Amino acid sequence: MLARSRFMLVLVVGALLAVLSFSLQYLHLIPTNPVAEQRSLGKSRKRVNPVRLKPSHPLLASFISHMALSGRGHWDTSLGSLPRLPNHSTCEMGELTQTGVVQHLKNGDHLRQAYIKRHNLLTADWSPQQLWVETTGKSRTLQSGLAFLFGFLPHFDWSRLTVKQQWSTLFCGSSCECPARNRYLDQEQRRQYRQRTADTELERTYVAMAKTLGVATKNLRAANPVDALLCHFCHGLPFPCSSTQITSNAPDEGACLTLQHFAVIRRQQKNDELERREAGLYRRYAVLAAHPYLNRTATRMERIARGSQTLKGKEEAVFALASAHDVTMAPLLSALGLEGAGFPKFAARLVFELWNSPEVKDKDRKSDRKRGKWLENMFIRVLYNGEDLTFDTAFCRDHNRHSAQPLCPLGNFLSFVRKDMFNIVNATSYLQACHQIVL
Repeated sequence: MLARSRFMLVLVVGALLAVLSFSLQYLHLIPTNPVAEQRSLGKSRKRVNPVRLKPSHPLLASFISHMALSGRGHWDTSLGSLPRLPNHSTCEMGELTQTGVVQHLKNGDHLRQAYIKRHNLLTADWSPQQLWVETTGKSRTLQSGLAFLFGFLPHFDWSRLTVKQQWSTLFCGSSCECPARNRYLDQEQRRQYRQRTADTELERTYVAMAKTLGVATKNLRAANPVDALLCHFCHGLPFPCSSTQITSNAPDEGACLTLQHFAVIRRQQKNDELERREAGLYRRYAVLAAHPYLNRTATRMERIARGSQTLKGKEEAVFALASAHDVTMAPLLSALGLEGAGFPKFAARLVFELWNSPEVKDKDRKSDRKRGKWLENMFIRVLYNGEDLTFDTAFCRDHNRHSAQPLCPLGNFLSFVRKDMFNIVNATSYLQACHQIVL
């Protein structure tokens, strides 16, 4: 057994790491236009009670009350103007729903049981420096992160909370410039387009769906309708119908989208997932897309492992939450070699844990750091949706889990992030990989 974790990063895309907010969106390899999606499926928009209406779940009442106090918190740039709760009379495309909020509240509580009640990672008097929270500038990711945080730290003190904004869905900070990454993505998008257009059953399904909804087939195809269908499916709502049938008490058979339509699109997604792995283009894109975030994670863990728990005079965070997107989570999973995990599900979470060995006493640990042996007793675990996938990762797949130290050495992760992960693009650094010519 190892001692309690010294640091955990939850990337809920979002994870978080961050808790990823997937309550209305599913994975897009090819980004789509939310306005176009809403227009093409506008006739099918359903009323899903937003949180500001009467709560439909007992967990929501205290969360809603606490969000009313959010003015006491500290917010980066435009985050302060975003709603803390879904606040439209109808469920708009790309918004979080009550179901999504409850998912994140439960996720947060689950991690509270593991990391606070069991390991006392954060005490009741936690300092603002011990908690790092970041999100993109979308209301759904902010709301997802706040719901997760409320589950993790019920009735947390707003005055101690600062929420930082990431301008890129890749959470790449100041390292977003990477021409090769964009070229790999373009090649992958072209491959995906060819695969879709060659699927005759999928094309027939798109034509039938477009006819039912009264929209152009090309617009429906571009909107990637699986997003809207998944939302209806997960909320137990009927699938969209044509405008002439929505007001009818008994829609005619065939006037609505069906489970058969949904099944064809999901089947195509699964096929594309297999072909994507074989082609290898997405993995190359993912390595360059995920590296900046993984490098920040590695640097933070290294500082704590070395005992340098201060940064510019501030205490190092022991819990970092990044509330992100499916297009954040998917490259991270692929870059880590976890492509078998599949497309991120709603409210997926990816967790990195840093552990130290209990056999090493504090005085010995300090001595090891002085001698440069600080890495020998530091370990990492990677969990995806609660499942330990550490030994499925590219950096620890070959480690003997039955050795005297059963966890993956932190050094494996650091070497992977700093150099080894670039082998797939024939480079030895992020800078070299980003600026070399992609053939």
